[in-house]
Amino acid sequence: MNDGARLLERYVHIRQATERVCEPLAIEDHVIQAMPDVSPAKWHLAHVTWFFETFVLRPHAGDYRPIDERYAVLFNSYYNGVGPQFERAARGTLSRPTVAEVYAYRAHVDKAMAALLERDGAAAGRLDAVIELGLHHEQQHQELLVTDLKYNLAANPLRPAYRSLRRPHRTPPAASFVAFDGGVIDIGHAGAGFAFDNETPRHRVALTPYALGSRPVTNAEYVQFVDDGGYRRPDLWLSDGWRTVRERGWQAPLYWSRADDTWQVYTLGGMMPLEPDRPAAHMSYYEADAYARWRGARLPTEAEWEHAAAGMPVDGHLLDGEPDEPQPAARAGLTQIFGDVWEWTASAYTPYPGFRPLAGALGEYNGKFMVNQMVLRGGSCGTPRSHIRASYRNFFPPDARWQFSGIRLARDP
Repeated sequence: MNDGARLLERYVHIRQATERVCEPLAIEDHVIQAMPDVSPAKWHLAHVTWFFETFVLRPHAGDYRPIDERYAVLFNSYYNGVGPQFERAARGTLSRPTVAEVYAYRAHVDKAMAALLERDGAAAGRLDAVIELGLHHEQQHQELLVTDLKYNLAANPLRPAYRSLRRPHRTPPAASFVAFDGGVIDIGHAGAGFAFDNETPRHRVALTPYALGSRPVTNAEYVQFVDDGGYRRPDLWLSDGWRTVRERGWQAPLYWSRADDTWQVYTLGGMMPLEPDRPAAHMSYYEADAYARWRGARLPTEAEWEHAAAGMPVDGHLLDGEPDEPQPAARAGLTQIFGDVWEWTASAYTPYPGFRPLAGALGEYNGKFMVNQMVLRGGSCGTPRSHIRASYRNFFPPDARWQFSGIRLARDP
């Protein structure tokens, strides 16, 4: 199999995986936008297609003809370098193009991509970097599809289920701390394989000895914080976090609700009793930081997290097929480093020393967001397995809660 055929095979596999995420949705589910930070499923399907049309087909396939020129604006997210964008908060108003027309758009672009790679053997080598970026971009949106559709469905008072869930019956091992010596270490991407520009350059940092929690915090452990008045104690919170708690009336993580003195939680399978052994999810950085302080611990830095994760296999609960919720830990020792929940770190999202964004409009992908955000590590149950690695830097504002975000504690010896 030549390079073009291999790249096309990967392209088709990832594009089909995106559509499989949407298979359980009704047509009406594709168009909902319950808050400005989420997007309708239909928009995700179109935007990732727009990426290949804009950065591969338009500049490199001379015979390519767009299916509709207006899509260049409708489905541009934030790339100022390629033109104007439709307002993000209004994506839910786009009843047209229809869902069927969006799938036709995907098929149109897929056909042109296949023709380009099959016709031009040199295209695979020449365009490999931008196509690979587009594929990882689509995998990011596969996770966003899962988290956004969960938020959108949860806004419905009927609390509809997206799909049935697996209900594992296992008790996670008791939490412990795993000690690391620290020292002068290297972090950041190195060697072969894909990485985003924000993972580079690889550089040296100095770490003092530290200890990392053996697994993420569970629902049962987080309930103790809630029951101890954690959301009513300003001494546990950063100033901006405490202001956010009061203004938004937070009393528990997103999707939790109290009914008859028991906790219920909205899941991809609909409303369920809160399962104590699953990793606690859908918490902001502010909540993670307050919980850590209540436990007499702290959040790890991203350098500590990457040092601990280096060399570990990507063997956690990730998006391998049908989306599911975070699963209980299955073994003792340092576990669930990858998958289940993204883990908040204490590190602000800033450039690494010597960072240089990609040239042109693709340089807008990461660099311009390096302010007012915190780094998360490790991936979640919504992250495709082939998309995650130890150097991967996810980032969200500290008040964000709709992602599968959780807590792994750290402490000093």
